[in-house]
Amino acid sequence: MSHVTSGDDNDLTIDELARKIGMTVRNIRAHQSRGLLPPPTLRGRTGYYGAEHVARLELIQELQSEGFNLDLIKRLIEGAGGSSSEVLRFKHALARPFGDEQPATVDIAELIAQWGTADPAHLMKALSIGLVRQLPDGRFEVRSPRLAQAGQELQRLGVSLERSLEFTAEVREHADRLAQAYVDLFLEVVWTPFEQAGRPSDGWPAVQDALERLRPLASESLLAVFGMAMKDAVDRESARALKRMAADPADEPASAS
Repeated sequence: MSHVTSGDDNDLTIDELARKIGMTVRNIRAHQSRGLLPPPTLRGRTGYYGAEHVARLELIQELQSEGFNLDLIKRLIEGAGGSSSEVLRFKHALARPFGDEQPATVDIAELIAQWGTADPAHLMKALSIGLVRQLPDGRFEVRSPRLAQAGQELQRLGVSLERSLEFTAEVREHADRLAQAYVDLFLEVVWTPFEQAGRPSDGWPAVQDALERLRPLASESLLAVFGMAMKDAVDRESARALKRMAADPADEPASAS
């Protein structure tokens, strides 16, 4: 798929537009006839296309690659007030991963070496909790190498792989609920009022800004709350351990005569 920068895409003929986007002239005309693409600006007998046409075709290409049919794409564009450039930026913001960690691709032999076992039950568990994902070529994507490294450190501390995967699954359940809470907050405060207002074209930048600001806020607040929770949990268990020690002191060595 061709991704281009729309800022310099002005005064393109239909042939130039087709080359830039990587689409045939025939398909571009077909999109126009279906109402998916606004008409060009006519100068004499020549039609010229601009940045919004490029953004619209980029959006159509991306949505088609994800399984959207043209009728659904048309309804989406119309629902956004025809602002395909804003929808495209919003879609890219939604697709961008939280954090800067890049997945790692490994084959089954590398996974076995990392885990120290070839038990298929462990692979199935890792797949079910989303720790790894199988790729079409048969290899596996480790979605968070940092999390995988933490699992290896747990094994070095004596935690079995099975227990480590169970622990990760438990943490994932809590994380899913927290993530949904943040999404629900975004829907309540930002998206639902935007939809109720009819998704005005001039409202897209505010929605985009709110989504961008949510990313660091979610991560930072979660880390801060988790830090407080960990300190409180450690303090509670430390106090309990000290009370047990005080209630049942170890035998003191006999004094010398």
